[in-house]
Amino acid sequence: MTLSELRYIVALARHGHFGRAAEATFVAQPTLSVAVRKLEEELGVTLFERGTAAATPTPVGELVVAQAQRVLEGVEAIDELAAAARDPLAEPLRLGAIYTVGPYLLPHLVPALNKRAPELGLVVEEGYTHDLTERLKRGALDVIVVSLPFEVPRLITRPLYDEPFMVVVPASHPWSQRGAVARSELGEETVLLLSDGHCFRDQVLAHCPECQPATGQPVGMARTIESGSLETIRYMVASGLGVTVMPCTAVGGELFNRRLLTQRRFAETAPTRRIALAWRESFPRPEAVDALAAAVGDCPLTCIAPVCS
Repeated sequence: MTLSELRYIVALARHGHFGRAAEATFVAQPTLSVAVRKLEEELGVTLFERGTAAATPTPVGELVVAQAQRVLEGVEAIDELAAAARDPLAEPLRLGAIYTVGPYLLPHLVPALNKRAPELGLVVEEGYTHDLTERLKRGALDVIVVSLPFEVPRLITRPLYDEPFMVVVPASHPWSQRGAVARSELGEETVLLLSDGHCFRDQVLAHCPECQPATGQPVGMARTIESGSLETIRYMVASGLGVTVMPCTAVGGELFNRRLLTQRRFAETAPTRRIALAWRESFPRPEAVDALAAAVGDCPLTCIAPVCS
């Protein structure tokens, strides 16, 4: 049994196809197929059911793949321990951020972190919470920025800040002449929401069920329009297609907003979300996490409330 064989079965379970698994592990498909068959013969069990277009782990195969993933994480941890012993702030940090945080935090975070830890480079990617979590668990990412609650076995979280929600309307909307908007009033408007898969959508609906009208709502009352990004929603609001709710860091204060958009607070206590860092228990560079958290604290995000840790 070799580490390469373990990598092959993990990749095959993930992709469900010999060709795609071979591409992901940078080997020829026959090489991967032979290695998987060799491991099955050595163990005396069938790890995958082969179909014409797919390979599916058997029940015992799922158990073996899960253990193989843990072994590979342990091997990577050995490399990370050695790197951390040399200098925990010298190796690049692989950072993931959810879509509704990344575009608004990262432009401030990168220079702030560079000032605090010049040798600690960032490799950044954005994604959905679920996808980032899986990549973090596999070791493809070191730290991710998520919204709480976030409870995943073997992952640690560190709260960073609380972020209030704001109502965003076209500058020509009657609400732009007022200081605040009641949640119940949103039920009378066309509300633009993020599409399924975004945790911020769920948070908005949890705080403001009026934002999603019931099925069969009479014509002329509230309706919703969905989009895949806050930036697209921003332009839709500016075009007069409806109103929306955004995290305060996404509202912005640039000229585009001042001319075409107006932000208003909630009349009641504003809904909020708590943003946090998450990383593996086994991650051997806590100094890098500390530097990252400190750099977030240095970011000029005036609308948030830092969480004291």
